[in-house]
Amino acid sequence: MEEQKCIKLMLLAKPICLLLVTLASTLIFLLFFQPNRQLPNSNSHNKKQDSMARSFVLWLHGLGDSGPANEPIKALFTSPEFKITKWSFPSAPNNPVTCNYGSVMPSWFDIHEIPVTADSPKDESGVLKAVQNVHAMIDKEVAAGTDPNNVFVCGFSQGGALTLASVLLYPRTLGGGAVFSGWVPFNSSMIEKFTQDAKRTPILWSHGMADQTVLFEAGQAGPPFLEKVGVSCEFKAYPGLGHSISNEELQVS
Repeated sequence: MEEQKCIKLMLLAKPICLLLVTLASTLIFLLFFQPNRQLPNSNSHNKKQDSMARSFVLWLHGLGDSGPANEPIKALFTSPEFKITKWSFPSAPNNPVTCNYGSVMPSWFDIHEIPVTADSPKDESGVLKAVQNVHAMIDKEVAAGTDPNNVFVCGFSQGGALTLASVLLYPRTLGGGAVFSGWVPFNSSMIEKFTQDAKRTPILWSHGMADQTVLFEAGQAGPPFLEKVGVSCEFKAYPGLGHSISNEELQVS
């Protein structure tokens, strides 16, 4: 039974469903956390200035999915604000997943059980390893000249959990983090690793109240945890929304 549920999680993370989820939610996120950037002077050829003005969006997919499968998301954003946005869609490495009896699939870290609850076992060592990889991606972009305040990390399901960890454990303040149907993937002992600058990064958290894969209680436990440590978080609950969304539900939301 658990294997079937884990396979369901893998399938629900596929790009069609993911695209539907992010169509509404990511728009809200990027508009809400619009970077306070100064657009480059059209008469200037200073590449450093151009890169500092550019925004960078790092998208982390869910269990069993891939980065390239999610790239069509960026085609949805055609407004001038996104003209100089750089997108990155990395893929998780193939790893055995406990809830699927050790089957190997694209996974940022291990998931012990499905559904994920607020009290589910946590693979902290796996999360920290994945966070290091995400930080390397961010560091590379910052080293190229992008202002950290214009860096945004967002993710769905397992990718949402990794988004939260990556943002809170990054040593600098970023533009924002968006968690879609995610959960807190670490214990409270991790709080001591949060820097004051990291705590200034705003978080937007969206979760369906009918989610049977990552239970609503798992998402709902996130904002109080964040507020307790001084992190700004806006939580959006969607009644009737499961771990994926239909076209009809998308129109309603």
